[in-house]
Amino acid sequence: MGSARRRASVGLGLAGAACALLGFSLLLVGPRIVKQQVIKNVRIDPSSISFKMWKDIPVPFYMSMYFFEVLNPNQVLQGAKPVLHQHGPYVYREFRYKTNITFHDNDTVSFLEYRKLFFQPELSNGREDDYIVVPNILMMGAAVMMENLPTFVKILLSGALAGLKQEAFMNRTVGEIMWGYEDPLIDAINAIVPGMIPFKGKFGLFVEFNNSNSGLFTVNTGMKNISEVHMVDSWNGLKEVNYWRSHGCNMINGTAGEMWPPFMSPTSLDFYSPDACRSMRLVYEKSGKFQGVPTYRFVAPKTLFANGTDYPPNEGFCPCMQSGIQNVSSCRLNAPMFISHPHFYNADPSLLDAVEGLHPNKDQHGLFLDVHPLTGIPMNCSIKLQLNLYIKQVSGIIQTGRIKPVVLPLLWFAESGSIEGSVLKQFYTNLVLIPSLLDYLQYICLGLSIPLIISAAVLMAMSQEKCSLFWSSNKKNSDSNKANQATSAKKLPPVKGMVLREARL
Repeated sequence: MGSARRRASVGLGLAGAACALLGFSLLLVGPRIVKQQVIKNVRIDPSSISFKMWKDIPVPFYMSMYFFEVLNPNQVLQGAKPVLHQHGPYVYREFRYKTNITFHDNDTVSFLEYRKLFFQPELSNGREDDYIVVPNILMMGAAVMMENLPTFVKILLSGALAGLKQEAFMNRTVGEIMWGYEDPLIDAINAIVPGMIPFKGKFGLFVEFNNSNSGLFTVNTGMKNISEVHMVDSWNGLKEVNYWRSHGCNMINGTAGEMWPPFMSPTSLDFYSPDACRSMRLVYEKSGKFQGVPTYRFVAPKTLFANGTDYPPNEGFCPCMQSGIQNVSSCRLNAPMFISHPHFYNADPSLLDAVEGLHPNKDQHGLFLDVHPLTGIPMNCSIKLQLNLYIKQVSGIIQTGRIKPVVLPLLWFAESGSIEGSVLKQFYTNLVLIPSLLDYLQYICLGLSIPLIISAAVLMAMSQEKCSLFWSSNKKNSDSNKANQATSAKKLPPVKGMVLREARL
């Protein structure tokens, strides 16, 4: 019985030691293994898991467009406050793919990323042939741009506008506003002020967006330094742009907005947006989970579109108006265009008070990015921006009437996408489930080692106690036998004479 317990004790002790050794090994080596796997699979390398995802983005992206119709255009011409009504969404499936992928010797890769949009009527609340009353963007923009020209030039333009039957507001279809329409005004303006509008043919807000690229990006591959992966080295050959009035505002910071370096901290993330002509910084808001994958949520701070008075680092983006809008005329042919959050969310209240029909709220109009912090890969995102036109009465151009100065919302859009299907399953298995199992296994092993070693010690103690009792009992019996033999010997009669007599016989 004692030897069986000793064998069981030795077996449990060895098992406990093995579990402890495995647990400590996983504790020390496990994180290193996970880190190496992450580094191997997130860098821009044809052998990495994320390369195909980076090259041909498998995530279904959708662009939802919302248009603002002016319900009282005649009254606005007389100085009334614009009353707006939102139409939409008009939803487009967005496909992105990269071409001209060229790897360089300095640990960078260059590429062009193209976008194609396809209208999705089943997901939309309206059709592309819906008519909407909006400002005559080309005419009103040109009027503000020509405000400081000599009066006779403005009168000449006003006469040309009358001859072309141009008015301050127009009734156009969604498709025309998006993808362009023929307008003789383009040729007329170029004839009067050569070079003011450096394009010909159709005019539309997104006429050059569909089936076009966002410029030549050169980014770091992360092959030598994983903390630099996806970071922009240059855009169109530039280390910084020249749209703005300060070095800080012209800097090209962060990534191209698709992925970020792994092992993120809950602070902020930067990316360069060719559409906004600037780098943007989002800040950490909270931790969460998307389909079981842990994420950090990043949102736009209130300072993103603040003016230089409220936030001095933004002074380089001026000339500024109220906080909450950014003047992008310097990168939009000097047209009086402004970008903002939808419905002037997080903007100066005076912008909201200047029009009717806007209802800003965070859930509908705040942008966000949910990023897996271990890999830097976005799991769910919705980038939202609003396009606005500054309109006003311009003396000498009678078509502008008595319009009061106002930053008038034209439309806003949301580019949204999330990882799903087989891509999500592969991502979850390789970069979430397996590391989590290794993490749990190390603690399970360490947890099992403690009761196993304690059980072995208890059995060993019990075995030793049993042996001690056995030897103590044997010794006691031996002493008792010796005492009994001595007592018996004293009671026996003398036999010496008898033995001698028998010997003589």
